[in-house]
Amino acid sequence: MSTPSLADLAKMFDHSLLQPGLTDADLERGCLLARQYNVASVCIKPYAVRTAANLLAGTTVRASTTIGFPHGGHLTAVKVFESERAITDGASELDMVVNIGKVLSGEWNYVAEDVRAVVAVAHANGAKVKVIFENAYLKDEHKIELCKICGEVRADWVKTSTGYAETGATIEDLKLMRTHSPAHVQVKAAGGVRTYEKLLEVRAIGVSRVGATATKTILDEAKAKLGG
Repeated sequence: MSTPSLADLAKMFDHSLLQPGLTDADLERGCLLARQYNVASVCIKPYAVRTAANLLAGTTVRASTTIGFPHGGHLTAVKVFESERAITDGASELDMVVNIGKVLSGEWNYVAEDVRAVVAVAHANGAKVKVIFENAYLKDEHKIELCKICGEVRADWVKTSTGYAETGATIEDLKLMRTHSPAHVQVKAAGGVRTYEKLLEVRAIGVSRVGATATKTILDEAKAKLGG
């Protein structure tokens, strides 16, 4: 695999602005940093989507937000409402959390319909969906079944984690998710990608997006390494 350009690497990033203590000023600074580095998206708290969309207007950086975050226990109807409102406010990508308890209970029809409902409203409005598994709580058989479901309901990405559980993205999980997801479903790593070398490692597996708070640090390192 050839060495990617700095621009290619930047478009792997969803710059994460989800930490509980972030102020409005922090969120605004994060959006401006994302503009500066021309990343793929800013994943911001739902209440700030409209602000982010305005700050990112005229750029190729998308506004994205979370649905059912962080534990996925919202009613499906609430997740659908969240999605509709986020899209109205300017979000073009949604990171939704599966109902973790239903996954662990093996209630796969419920899980599938929950994801399908969000995907349907997103796709009807030109938005895309990343489905968060929260792998720290799951066994491999759960992850494999979720990959299958996401393929069937035409989700756009499968995603390892919220970044707020005990563990985030692992190389083993990323390989498993890429192996068991159909080609039309991309893979996003969240939690644990903090260096240029790790970014290249997950890219080689087939990861197309990473959720990160260390966006500036990683891309500055990439720029130094690439000489760009």
